[in-house]
Amino acid sequence: MKYKKFTALATAAMLLMTGCSGLPKERDSQTYTDTLFDTVISVQILDSVDEDVLKGCETLCKKYDAMFSRTNEDSEISRINSAGGVPVEVSDETVKLIKKGIYYSELSGGAFDITIAPVVNLWDFQAEDPVPPSPEDAAAAAGHVNYKNIVISDNKVSLSDPEAGIDLGAIAKGYIADRLKDYLEKQGVKHALINLGGNVLALGTKLDGSDYNIGIQKPFDESGNPVTSVRISDQSVVTSGIYQRYFKKDGTIYHHILDPATGYPCKNNLYSVTIITDSSLTADALSTTCFLLGYDRGMKLIDQLDNVDAVFITDDNEIHYSSNFQK
Repeated sequence: MKYKKFTALATAAMLLMTGCSGLPKERDSQTYTDTLFDTVISVQILDSVDEDVLKGCETLCKKYDAMFSRTNEDSEISRINSAGGVPVEVSDETVKLIKKGIYYSELSGGAFDITIAPVVNLWDFQAEDPVPPSPEDAAAAAGHVNYKNIVISDNKVSLSDPEAGIDLGAIAKGYIADRLKDYLEKQGVKHALINLGGNVLALGTKLDGSDYNIGIQKPFDESGNPVTSVRISDQSVVTSGIYQRYFKKDGTIYHHILDPATGYPCKNNLYSVTIITDSSLTADALSTTCFLLGYDRGMKLIDQLDNVDAVFITDDNEIHYSSNFQK
């Protein structure tokens, strides 16, 4: 049987948060919503603010979408990828984010790699009738994935392999959420919830001083029901899971977490990894990194880090918490 399956993670995350955390109704808060970064996003401000603050959120989000998008031909990332190895001058923030990507690529020993664009380009999870690339094409694309091909000199970035390409999709939303938090704090906002397609960041607590209770979706549950939840204030929660974006072909599930070594979806015993920590960028990067590392190595990495908690769901639907997790 051939069919397409695409789970709207952002919508599910919103349902989980509304159902678990007792958020104020929209009329009691001010919310900016949009479709950017290939997903639905929202910034919900619980404090009373001027409309200009919401406009500022919109300006920031559109700015970063234009800078970091792999598919926008005018973006700084696209210009690097299409330059054929010629150095491209980019902004300080793009250099900073690329360096963060290199850091996590090194941390994982290449299991996570921000030069995975040649592989990502082979997969279209939103096609009407998606088809996996041939193993030969996937292997050929994977041969151009190596974060060591990135060359940075001041604000100029180049790729020593002209066929290589940068994709910041696994870290960009986390970075943007952190920048939105910085902006809101400068505007005097003390209570807000940022949701960039399931990358959730809480600024402060709810208005009554209590924590947010953020649900983690039950894998492959189309109703969006949570299988568990985590309580946060001034923290971020990010989940990487195989049920977020996938299709099924000839009885095989092909999901969007791609293995840089093979060019095909990562194969292990995990359904999802959720990271809870102060920085949304850190949570974003680690959720993908730990998934690619697999349960044993991923959990070992988390247990070595300070102020980072994790929830792993394995393919037997068992829930595993990191050693310092406070339930």
